[in-house]
Amino acid sequence: MARPGSGLLVPMNRVGYPPQNLARVVVWEWLNEHGRWRPYSAAVCHHIENVLKGDARGSVVLGQVDAQLSPYIIDLQSMHQFRQDTGTMRPVQRNFYEPSSAPGKGVVWEWENDNGSWTPYDMEICVTIQNAYEKQHPWLDLTSLGFCYLIDFNSMSQTNRQSQRKRRLRRRMDLAYPLIMGSIPKSQSWPVGTSSGQPCSCQQCILVNSTRAASNAILASQRRKVYGGMAGNSGTTGTLGGVRQSNTFAGTSLWSPTSGSSAANHNNISVGGGQPKAEQVQSQLSSANFPCSPVMPSLSSSHGHHALTINGQNNLNRPGTQRISMGTTRGAIPPGVPALPVKNLTGSGPVHPALAGLPVCLTRAPKPILHPPPINKSDMKPVTGINGMRRKTKKKHLKRGKNPEDVVRRYTEKIKVVPDEDCTICMERLVMSSGYEGVLQHKGIKPELVGKLGKCGHMYHLLCLVAMYNNGNKDGSLQCATCKTIYGEKTGTQPPGKMEYHVIPHSLPGYSDCKTIRIVYDIPAGIQTNEHPNPGKKFSARGFPRHCYLPDNEKGRRVLKLLIMAWDRRLIFTIGTSSTTGESDTVVWNEIHHKTEFGSNLTGHGYPDPNYLDNVLTELSAQGVGEDNLKD
Repeated sequence: MARPGSGLLVPMNRVGYPPQNLARVVVWEWLNEHGRWRPYSAAVCHHIENVLKGDARGSVVLGQVDAQLSPYIIDLQSMHQFRQDTGTMRPVQRNFYEPSSAPGKGVVWEWENDNGSWTPYDMEICVTIQNAYEKQHPWLDLTSLGFCYLIDFNSMSQTNRQSQRKRRLRRRMDLAYPLIMGSIPKSQSWPVGTSSGQPCSCQQCILVNSTRAASNAILASQRRKVYGGMAGNSGTTGTLGGVRQSNTFAGTSLWSPTSGSSAANHNNISVGGGQPKAEQVQSQLSSANFPCSPVMPSLSSSHGHHALTINGQNNLNRPGTQRISMGTTRGAIPPGVPALPVKNLTGSGPVHPALAGLPVCLTRAPKPILHPPPINKSDMKPVTGINGMRRKTKKKHLKRGKNPEDVVRRYTEKIKVVPDEDCTICMERLVMSSGYEGVLQHKGIKPELVGKLGKCGHMYHLLCLVAMYNNGNKDGSLQCATCKTIYGEKTGTQPPGKMEYHVIPHSLPGYSDCKTIRIVYDIPAGIQTNEHPNPGKKFSARGFPRHCYLPDNEKGRRVLKLLIMAWDRRLIFTIGTSSTTGESDTVVWNEIHHKTEFGSNLTGHGYPDPNYLDNVLTELSAQGVGEDNLKD
């Protein structure tokens, strides 16, 4: 039987901490580049919690519990995950749920990707699905969480409401996530509101972050002031919009389950679960012309099951994106109408008009211009100063086999007087033996030996450098774990494919004085090799061929030369998990931004963007592909 009034999240006291006598389930999560928090497995979370009990400001080696995570280390003091072979850092957070929720019971909900393997949902979605499942609802609409999917529990399928594509889903039992009691120790009180890593400078990320901050500020003001609702009669079928606040503002969350007409929605449930008494946005829409209509938010004075709740601590930053859902009859709003405008009516900043109590004008969202007009093959010209128009991944780039000890000794020098400081790889003191003693054994390298890298001068245990090299690409290069200086020629794990580039007779927005360089990447699906996450398993290649654009000027041609060099070193793509679709074992971008939108910049991956060329030069340099590599 369903549990009546079962909340999803853990209620907090006034300062944002759970009550001392309240049991909570702990889920550790990492933030991907699209602002989605992805959960670690239950086994990994148990391992992190065990380390946390011993040293709340230490480090966690994830490879000790999951071999696929061997390159990753979590620094508990800065709350970041560090990848040793690439130097990539991502924020992590410690999130809390009720013991009766999905992670507390060890329930995992997954969807089937195109390879036939299973991908777990984000934890907040998994908890929502499990809550609906326990309440014996026949289906669940994920629109309120910002996803256009419909979950059908009878057929155990997920349907895309736009494309109508169906995928199988499954519910399986796994290890339950760790359970803790009492308040959080002061040693775990990391700074409030600190930046979650180096912010991306592309316009898309800047827009999302500024919109999130403004929206959170508006929603916080709603907590302090109760607005009068719009006058309406009982016969009017209004629109109820559930609003969920990002936890980046003061560590609080306004969770509003969505509710529509009980008869018209056919048991459509609120994604948050429980009674539909929370903040609601009412709006009367004209189904004909959609004129501007005033929208005023109102706060329920009810203090029932849905009082102020939160699924993350105020000192554990959780920058989730805000979403608005319109839960009236489905045919009232035509496809393409944006639910979240990103500029206010005066154009002075990214404020949502509906949240500010201003008139909202619903218009159809403009479509991005991804490609130029049709071009004859005879109009495609070679790029000035660059030989040829095509590159292929050569077999010689696939060879490996450098001796780890030789690589480490090549780039380090022994030191006589060892300073009393930490080795930032194993976090042991340099005057002590390496933390990898007993884990790794290499002839000629003793656990107490310390070396200094030649260029940057940072010092490490030689055995730690060997371990870091073994966790990487084993291509003969080494990267400093502190300053990311690259020694040797860094190469990647990009699968075989081809890269084409030519000039087309069209101009990019912001570059009307020159033509355009078009780059076409094409990588077919194939079988993973020993350098990839799952050797012998198939990998998919979605969205190929991929078209990218540069201005045909001096700096654009310089960027192209470096991109060709990065392609030859197999650094443009890699095989991993898509942060957009969640699909695993697929070809994904490898941290070098490309512009894939030709005639607009609606997605943030187009033009005009005056800083893009400088930004991509910086990203290439971070991969060891700098302008000093270019021949005059």
